[in-house]
Parts: sequence; C-alpha cells; structure tokens
Amino acid sequence: MTDLEAAVTELQARVQRLDDQAAIYQLIATYGPAADSGWSEMAASLWTEDGIYDAQVGAWQGRPAIAGMIDGDTHQGYIHAGCAHVLTMPHITVDGDTAVATCYGQLFRNDGENFRIWRVTATRWELRRETDGWHIANRVNKLLDGDASARELLRRGIER
Repeated sequence: MTDLEAAVTELQARVQRLDDQAAIYQLIATYGPAADSGWSEMAASLWTEDGIYDAQVGAWQGRPAIAGMIDGDTHQGYIHAGCAHVLTMPHITVDGDTAVATCYGQLFRNDGENFRIWRVTATRWELRRETDGWHIANRVNKLLDGDASARELLRRGIER
C-alpha cells in the first residue's frame, strides 16, 4: 500500500468515526424535544424494534411500549404542566456497529413562576447501527442520589 493509499484509508476511517459520532449526537439530542412535545412516534422511533428504556421509574421494551409511555397519563401530565428533558453532551465510544454514550439527564419541571430540577440521572445509551442508521438498543437511567450504581454507570461509560 502506498503512502497515499494509507492516508486515504486512514482519512476514510476518521470520517466514518466522526459521522458516527455526529449521528449519535443527533439521535440523543432528538429525545428531549420529542418527549417534551409529546411526539411519541418520533421518540419511539429512536429505539430499535425491541429496544429497552429503563428509566428507573419504569421500564418499557419495544417501540409501541415506549410510545405508550410518552402518550401515558404520567408523561402527558408532566408536559402539560411544563417540563424539559435536558441531556448533557455525551461521551461516545463507537466499536463497529455498536456504540455506548454516557451523559447526564435532567428533568426540569415547572412549579409556577420557576422551573426546578426534579431529577438528575446518569444515563447510559447502548446503540446499534441498523440499515437506516443508529438506534437505541438499551437506555438506562440511574438517579444520582448517592447510590453507587449510578457512579458505576458513569465510570463504565468513560473507561478506556
């Protein structure tokens, strides 16, 4: 292989990694607006067909169940009273057609004239590349309430 061929191959791999990261950023950034607007079909489409969402307050498997959570009375009550699901920039590790993203999740709720942070979680996204792009295979939230499991989830997400 010539130096030029090696450089092009290395550049192609780098561009692929950057494309994967950008697609995963977009995927994760879509969740909050979809959830807070009540667009259950969009929110559910972020998962694989059999994907799991373990929010610690409940767990849902499959797109119909995840859409049902968004359409459910509890979630609808939050969005009609005023809320915002806010996620921090994730740390992403891509390994071929799978990836892990780790970030913080915050749920802000309106309490009249102000908003308050109601929940702060460590959030792990296990992603899988499918024919139509990246999707969530498993998302786990752990409340940052001092429990060691939340700290472990954060640590595993940034291990090298």
